[in-house]
Amino acid sequence: MAAQETVDHKYVYDFAEGNKDLKDLLGGKGANLAEMTNLGLPVPPGFTITTEACKAYLATGREPAGLAGQIEAHLESLERGMGRRLGDAHDPLLVSVRSGAKFSMPGMMETVLNVGLNDRSVVGLAAQAGGNERFAWDSYRRLIQMFGKTVCEVPGEEFEHALDEAKRARGTDNDLDLDADDLRGLVDAYKRIFLKHTGRDFPQEPREQLDLAIRAVFESWNAERAVLYRRQERIPADLGTAVNVVAMVFGNLGPDSGTGVAFTRDPASGAQGIYGDYLANAQGEDVVAGIRNTVPLQELERLDKRSYDELLDIMARLEGHYRDLCDIEFTIERGKLWMLQTRVGKRTAAAAFVIAGQLVDEGLIDLDEALHRVNGAQLAQLMFPRFQLDHDFEPVARGVGASPGAASGRVVFTSARAVELAGEGEAVILVRRETNPDDLNGMIAAKGILTSRGGKTSHAAVVARGMGKTCVSGADEIDVNVPAKRFTVAGQTVNEGDVVSIDGTTGKVYLGEVPVTPSEVVRYFEGTLDPDEADDALVKAVHRIMTHADATRRLAVRANADTGADAARARRFGAQGIGLCRTEHMFLGDRRELVERLILARTDTERSDALAALLPLQRDDFVEIFREMAGLPVTVRLIDPPLHEFLPPLEQLAVDVAVAQERGEDVAKEEALLAAVRRMHEENPMLGLRGVRLGLVIPGLFAMQVRAIAEAAVRVTRDGGSACPEIMVPLVGAVQELETVRAEAERIIAEVVGDSGVEVLIGTMIEVPRAALTAGQIAEAAQFFSFGTNDLTQMGWGFSRDDVEGAFFWRYLELGIFGISPFESIDRDGVGRLVRIAAEEGRAARPGLKLGVCGEHGGDPESVHFFHSVGLDYVSCSPFRVPVARLEAGRAAVETVGSDSR
Repeated sequence: MAAQETVDHKYVYDFAEGNKDLKDLLGGKGANLAEMTNLGLPVPPGFTITTEACKAYLATGREPAGLAGQIEAHLESLERGMGRRLGDAHDPLLVSVRSGAKFSMPGMMETVLNVGLNDRSVVGLAAQAGGNERFAWDSYRRLIQMFGKTVCEVPGEEFEHALDEAKRARGTDNDLDLDADDLRGLVDAYKRIFLKHTGRDFPQEPREQLDLAIRAVFESWNAERAVLYRRQERIPADLGTAVNVVAMVFGNLGPDSGTGVAFTRDPASGAQGIYGDYLANAQGEDVVAGIRNTVPLQELERLDKRSYDELLDIMARLEGHYRDLCDIEFTIERGKLWMLQTRVGKRTAAAAFVIAGQLVDEGLIDLDEALHRVNGAQLAQLMFPRFQLDHDFEPVARGVGASPGAASGRVVFTSARAVELAGEGEAVILVRRETNPDDLNGMIAAKGILTSRGGKTSHAAVVARGMGKTCVSGADEIDVNVPAKRFTVAGQTVNEGDVVSIDGTTGKVYLGEVPVTPSEVVRYFEGTLDPDEADDALVKAVHRIMTHADATRRLAVRANADTGADAARARRFGAQGIGLCRTEHMFLGDRRELVERLILARTDTERSDALAALLPLQRDDFVEIFREMAGLPVTVRLIDPPLHEFLPPLEQLAVDVAVAQERGEDVAKEEALLAAVRRMHEENPMLGLRGVRLGLVIPGLFAMQVRAIAEAAVRVTRDGGSACPEIMVPLVGAVQELETVRAEAERIIAEVVGDSGVEVLIGTMIEVPRAALTAGQIAEAAQFFSFGTNDLTQMGWGFSRDDVEGAFFWRYLELGIFGISPFESIDRDGVGRLVRIAAEEGRAARPGLKLGVCGEHGGDPESVHFFHSVGLDYVSCSPFRVPVARLEAGRAAVETVGSDSR
């Protein structure tokens, strides 16, 4: 039992005990230091304190039992191996204390160098360095500065001011010009700063320095910047960080010493070559701090060819071993090369695709692994145009990057004005406090949308993403005044017609026009750029990986499209059908008057006349879509939103009527409209008269739509085409609702289709929790399910998606209740479980049941993997997200195979 207990509580590992596969326990840095040690590369000796120790410390606020003794034992072993003792006055061992989480978080957590120096050992260090007092005092001032800032929260700028003052006194702007006396005086100044802010002298006991530094690294896991970084990168908050204690090697011993960073390939483009920076007579922090200009890594060949050649050999060896781009940190101590770190290097989205293709060509990885190495988020970055920020463009505001891209144009404040100017060939940015369905035409006409309210799931954001429009939402620094046709920001007034630029990736807003670069990747997907003829290695790499993704994936990918133009675009992007055609979008614009006639109808005749007027318009829309899809399935959702959305807002209409009455104008029509709006007003319309309920309450509404769909399909078929319509009934919560609608629909379809050979499927949208929980019953009446995960999330959580993001989501994200908004990526434990239940019980009742998803999650990379795992047949997303979904469906397939083989 005792032996087992010791193993269970092993908190410290020597580098020789680990390997690169122990990242969960040793962190990325520790695991890779161990791997390089085992490869026989020149790594300074040291040990790693595990992530388990960090988690135990953070949970209790104190070191776990046994940790101190294990650190002591490994420190003694390190001292024996080095022939020196930590902080010895005559021949001191110094160590660095570095963080190292499982996932790379560069610069987010803490590092302390030169631990072990004090007023006595600094003299021994100088003697150890052959009497080099300048080096010793330089190392000491660095320790006080880093220890003070990292461990004791002393403001870093105070140390920097003291260093600047020392350089001014010497008449230089280069710290290398400071001599030993200057640095000795700087150490005294740093000590005074430390005392002022901490109330104690700088600690002279080396072991106290070490213990405090280790605790500081543990605590840096929950530092604000680390938390924000994890949230951005979706890194779990419960992993903890390891701590690496490494014998110091010194790059600041003189001109034959130095430090640098190297990449085995260009992390920006993926091009092969020698990339990196070197700084002579410096420690590692100087490179990232930018206190002196580095030289290109190639310059090291001239300065120290032997070390340069050895470094290139190690770089090639590491890349071959890791089979990927490696990011390497190294130090040269008097001509001796030391490897301080390696990791699989971060890279741009473009470099990720290019490098993956290169490694396949070199035989280091196969196409499955290449597919695993890239992701949909990277592909999305490559598809949107970018600003060329070559000059000094300062943003005047920043909101939520709601839909990626870069757009410049003249400011307009109404949908009508956007359409008008766009019709004249002007690029426009539609600026609103928030958008609503009435703004659709303006949003279509605009190059981009900017709102002062809302978030990533606001109306503006959702619609913009669906159309591939650039959108910045929630830029609350902007005060929008629609009647005055202007907005104010940062003390400046922007009038209608002025030019602004918005970045839908960063959320930044600029005054004036910022130049834009188009994306060649989009040209490839649209078919205007042949990958075989492209000079761009990126396009060739994207084509190769996408081809493999399509050949590998099980999930089909459809698009959400409401017009023939949307359908054509979706098909160019590789969509295999339409998973959601929203018929309510066909009732906007000039057709709104017909919808008003339907709503205001008081008799069956008036209602029938309004529906009869709408029928041919709907039919023509479906004909256009079916022709563009040419034999691919098209899922048409019957009208879903409450009808009041097609009427003016109650408050606005009441004011307009009152003003007109005051003027003595004839407002009989407006009064009737106001009465209808008041009659239909609901406190919570998203839970009111909408979806299937409209079809059951308003006679003839669904019948008109079903007839239009069937007649369009027959027309296309008889014209020599092929139509595959699927009618989807929204908001079903009970099988009886679907049975009632289906019975009427089947009667109409049989009447219209006749012997044309057209087959029409009838299914439902699973968006009400009750539908998911009674899926076995509903499947008896449905030929397919399509999960509407927007509403399923809204109703499952009890959130109003139009309100909650700006109200409290920011706080939930801040507190870690959400890692990401459940409207962005599916909540696997709750909403995802409803999907899984419905899928399993639906197929149990009807084995051939077709399953898909058409909510916003259909284009979210993480969600696509979930939908693959629960056995859905397809995902549907906006046309511009189709390539992303195709890629992620392929990745989900190869990861499943890899998991099964393991």
